[in-house]
Amino acid sequence: MDGVDFQLGPDLQGKRIVVAMSGGVDSSVVAALAARTGAETIGVTLQLYDHGEAVGRAGSCCAGRDIRDARAVCDRLGIAHYVFDHESRFRETVIDRFADEYLAGRTPIPCVQCNMGPKFTDLFGLAQELGADCLATGHYVRRVEGAAGPELHRGADPARDQSYFLFATTTAQLNFLRFPLGGLPKARVREIAAELGLGVAGKADSQDICFVPDGDYASLVRKLRPDADTAGSIVDLEGRTLGEHPGLIHYTVGQRRGLTLGGGGGEPLYVIRLEPESRRVVVGPRRALAVDAARLIDVNRLGSWDGPITAKVRSLAKPVPARVEGDLLVFDQPEYGVAPGQAAVLYAGDRVLGGGWIAETVPSALPLAAGGPSSPLPLAGGAPSSPLPLAGGVGGGAVTSPAACEQALP
Repeated sequence: MDGVDFQLGPDLQGKRIVVAMSGGVDSSVVAALAARTGAETIGVTLQLYDHGEAVGRAGSCCAGRDIRDARAVCDRLGIAHYVFDHESRFRETVIDRFADEYLAGRTPIPCVQCNMGPKFTDLFGLAQELGADCLATGHYVRRVEGAAGPELHRGADPARDQSYFLFATTTAQLNFLRFPLGGLPKARVREIAAELGLGVAGKADSQDICFVPDGDYASLVRKLRPDADTAGSIVDLEGRTLGEHPGLIHYTVGQRRGLTLGGGGGEPLYVIRLEPESRRVVVGPRRALAVDAARLIDVNRLGSWDGPITAKVRSLAKPVPARVEGDLLVFDQPEYGVAPGQAAVLYAGDRVLGGGWIAETVPSALPLAAGGPSSPLPLAGGAPSSPLPLAGGVGGGAVTSPAACEQALP
């Protein structure tokens, strides 16, 4: 159907496919397509959390009603379905880290952490224990057989491409993983679900972060870390106090709205960096957001970084030309809204070359005021700057959206 290929050869009789099922339309269609190949198909769901609000909420992924939906699809298809409780591991590796990143003044991406841990590590192991020939998921990325082995490529539908969130997939994992929906648009996936009579055909996509069912990130962070709402000062680039803030967790690099500084008529101000030790929010003009480079840590390579590459520093950002020099990702042109805690994902055309986590940024040499050069932005906390000053810990998170920096810039 639609040329969907599980890349297990022409005859799948005697093959076993384990499908990661979240209860949504994408993974349900993958399970249905796998079952139609003649391979033995097993649906597996990880129960990752059990907030009371999520139990009756659809579209939250891996809890409550969504687990029941996954089971109902498997019952209709006549395939086995197993649910594994990984709530404690999910809390340790994803939820607790989510809260700690905010307190450290960084912008977390829990979806990547989930893929790196419970989904592509724990579920990977479970699938192998079940004797599977592959683990199939509903992600919109493509696995392409290259001359040196499997490669990870962007999904064919630009609006649905999820390659940014899968940059940490290892070569060993890629050998075992399959992404049969990567070449399809989402609209066609829903049509297939309807054609196959799946009850989730019209189910809404997951929204926000799965473990925050009401979208109130601040409440969750406060619950996990009671000191998260410690107030502090809002200061300009010279350290002059402009106002007060209720807590760093409400801010992110590039944010303009919600600064509540009063006044008006002057140049719009944006969050330039967060200083967790002094609890200061540093603001300045938009041009102060420009960075020339970012230092990457915990990198994952899926291809050579020596040739022409582009880099994506936010999930909704456009890839921009860049190069790698040691542990620095250097942009051809100044880039805006680069926040530590986010990921930088590298591409060669549509191929994902891997990436790393943004630890620090190098402020641009663009002038901060008309008629005069800028002085390098200091390190977070007011430490002296170096010739290429790295602004450590300058990211942050507007708790109204963990990726708020993607929408804050005009």
